[in-house]
Amino acid sequence: MAQITSLFTTPIYRASLGEHEPAIDTRELDVSCQTIAEDDEAGQVWCDENDFPGYTSYASLTDLPWRFPIFADLVKSLDAHVAAFARDLHFDLGDRELKLEDIWINILPPGGIHTAHIHPHSVISGTTYVALPEGTSSIKFEDPRLAMMMAAPPRTADAPEHLRQFIYPNPKVGEVLLWESWLRHEVPMNMTDEDRVSVSFNYAWG
Repeated sequence: MAQITSLFTTPIYRASLGEHEPAIDTRELDVSCQTIAEDDEAGQVWCDENDFPGYTSYASLTDLPWRFPIFADLVKSLDAHVAAFARDLHFDLGDRELKLEDIWINILPPGGIHTAHIHPHSVISGTTYVALPEGTSSIKFEDPRLAMMMAAPPRTADAPEHLRQFIYPNPKVGEVLLWESWLRHEVPMNMTDEDRVSVSFNYAWG
């Protein structure tokens, strides 16, 4: 009898931040994100000059855990989540650890999008969700083999998730998603009337 084996999986880690201490109050985190966005003139200028929708601290601030204690607590929680994911991935890290490389705020306004991209100099990337208006856009993951499917027919509408070319998890406030940094992803247009707020991060090896 014929057998079909699924090879070369693309794992996505999804969990509540609260699975690892310290506890994070997402309302306090939201207030901190909004306060930083209002005060970060350099970040606002960068967003304007680069036609970036809404606000990101990616190009302006590198010290969020120093500025607000809640970000220091968040990093402690994320460290534990990333370590758990690395074990599930069976990474052989030797005598080096996966360490936080950068962490930044994203405030996506109505009509805003984050176009498809990867994080090429990192090992694990992720996002934790701070404010998600009802009906706002999910994150969109792309099958990494897509560029090589030149002659492949489309999948049926009822194809199982592991065979689809695009996956749209619907995260909840207080959840964290992790993935390997080479995985292409994007955030479709925010079709609501409120801001979508998240905190993203990269972990590097050594």
